Amino acid sequence: MTKTALVISAHAADFVWRCGGAIALHAGMGYEVTVLCLSFGERGESAKLWKEEGMTLEKVKAARRGEAEAAAEALGVHELICMDLGDYPLELDRSDRDRVVDVIRKVQPSFMMSHSQYDPYNTDHMYTTQVALECRMIAQAWGHNPGEKVLGAPQLYLFEPHQTEQMGWKPDTFLDITPVWEKKRAAMECMNGQVHLWDYYTRVAQQRANHFKRNSGGQAGGRDCKYAEGFQSVFPRTVDEL
Repeated sequence: MTKTALVISAHAADFVWRCGGAIALHAGMGYEVTVLCLSFGERGESAKLWKEEGMTLEKVKAARRGEAEAAAEALGVHELICMDLGDYPLELDRSDRDRVVDVIRKVQPSFMMSHSQYDPYNTDHMYTTQVALECRMIAQAWGHNPGEKVLGAPQLYLFEPHQTEQMGWKPDTFLDITPVWEKKRAAMECMNGQVHLWDYYTRVAQQRANHFKRNSGGQAGGRDCKYAEGFQSVFPRTVDEL
């Protein structure tokens, strides 16, 4: 059976900065990775676009959609779903949440990814993770739309927030993305609305590579790594060996 993964992203660019390497790496392994963007980040994360003369909300949304589609293609995303629910603030009603549940059940992900559980700088992010947790729970319920295939127990990995120290985010997993770094960088460069983040997230990947090397054995034989991403798992992991 084809393995699958699901990324639930508050805004159209979040999946690129925070787990683009994981997406590209797993796509290369044969995973079908679905990215669900709840909004385009058109109000709060598109300052560069809003500074252009004659800009409108619809023009910003169209630009961010185009960027997300180009980035998804660069990363090898299987399907990009844009719900266009608006941002700042992001709000989902019951029918919106049911749509998220439908996506989760359709994808049947081996693992899921979303934001940190706390983010005082951007409440859209932590709101998205609460939605992801709630919808994961509902997707597991046999009594929700009986007859559909229920969800198992995929891990929910929380990708790195922008100001880690303020978010209570503690990584327990480091992923070597060196083999697909050029794909992630190409995807980042699709995000013309946030050029200031291109080099920032390059530095983050290099710093996490140092942590990968340290935790894989350090100077006493640790595996080399140039670029990495960090994640925090929500649920206990079941493994056969450490």
